[in-house]
Amino acid sequence: MLCANFYTWAYALILLILLKAEANFVDITYVESAIPKGAVCLDGSPPAYHLSPGFGSGVNNWLVHLEGGGWCNNITTCLARKNTRLGSSRQMVKQLAFSGILSDTQAFNPGFYNWNKVKVRYCDGSSFTGDVERVDPATDLHYRGARVWLAVMEELLARGMSKAENALLSGCSAGGLASILHCDSFRDLLPASAKVKCLSDAGYFINVKDISGAEHIKAFYNDVVTTHGSTKNLPLCTSMIEPGMASICFFPQYMAQEIESPLFILNAAYDSWQIKNILVPTVADRHGSWHDCKLDIKLCSSAQLQIMQGFRLEFLNAVTGLGTPSSRGLFINSCYAHCQSEMQETWFLPNSPMLDKIPIAVAVGDWFYNRSAIQKIDCPYPCDSTCHNTVFEDKSEA
Repeated sequence: MLCANFYTWAYALILLILLKAEANFVDITYVESAIPKGAVCLDGSPPAYHLSPGFGSGVNNWLVHLEGGGWCNNITTCLARKNTRLGSSRQMVKQLAFSGILSDTQAFNPGFYNWNKVKVRYCDGSSFTGDVERVDPATDLHYRGARVWLAVMEELLARGMSKAENALLSGCSAGGLASILHCDSFRDLLPASAKVKCLSDAGYFINVKDISGAEHIKAFYNDVVTTHGSTKNLPLCTSMIEPGMASICFFPQYMAQEIESPLFILNAAYDSWQIKNILVPTVADRHGSWHDCKLDIKLCSSAQLQIMQGFRLEFLNAVTGLGTPSSRGLFINSCYAHCQSEMQETWFLPNSPMLDKIPIAVAVGDWFYNRSAIQKIDCPYPCDSTCHNTVFEDKSEA
């Protein structure tokens, strides 16, 4: 068994070296036409995306992937993002390497390699939901995420997406949340004859109390929605919602059932971002007893693991009853990870994470093409030997 594992890892390493040698670097495109519409990043710069054109049988198929990067929930945190790539297209790199679900190589991305593949850059801090008309001259902050979404979609439609035969809206983290929030509106933009589905990777953030018993993430999301004026752009939300309750419309568990379009949830049950920022935010761990555990799950004590097992159960409860296997795909593994579709190592290689011997790329492809219904939930940690558990750098020692 040890020898077999060695050869699997060695083969995967060789493939990765070949992949990097043939990496597909894709240029940035700025949506200058969005500026007159007020569809701009936090700093007022134009939205941006990267497009790798489809080819062969995929020329009329479109994969639109929404970048992640958290949120800003008030003037202070939005100002902190304003002059970074998460708040300004002026700070974004001019080229991105496409890999994983964005790869154009069949061996690395069998289901979508020859599609038109787009990565929409994230620079609004609201998962593309904000729309506040007034700009405070003192901060010059623009809360216009919903306008950015529409402006980019309009440009893609003009570039050929209006003729789409198949389309998948995907996203990672805050982009994965956006792919849920905008799933039905994406469907409405495309031809009625097109097959349109959505994939949320690490975007299923749950409403759970932190280890101190505080509703930290609920309060944070409420501030996001309030700051960005997002309520009117959230499914099932209205401007009449009670004060302090706007965040409810930001949690997928309360509105994913009502999404009419087919939706696939790809998530780690021990999502590392959620463990670090929802279950154990710094404010709830004043003595730093969770410091090592959050960096590496192997360093967690038995008591900490028990709490994390409780988080897993709450997560599974939040995804229960979302819909039939044909309308709701599930791939919930027991890894300590966050975002598994963008990296080749986790999307599709011989040693990639699997459930029932099925890697993520195959599961998503089979579900999209209706080859099989996919609703797979892993056994509890540490049962899954295929996981790529994230080990974070200890920045406190820097």
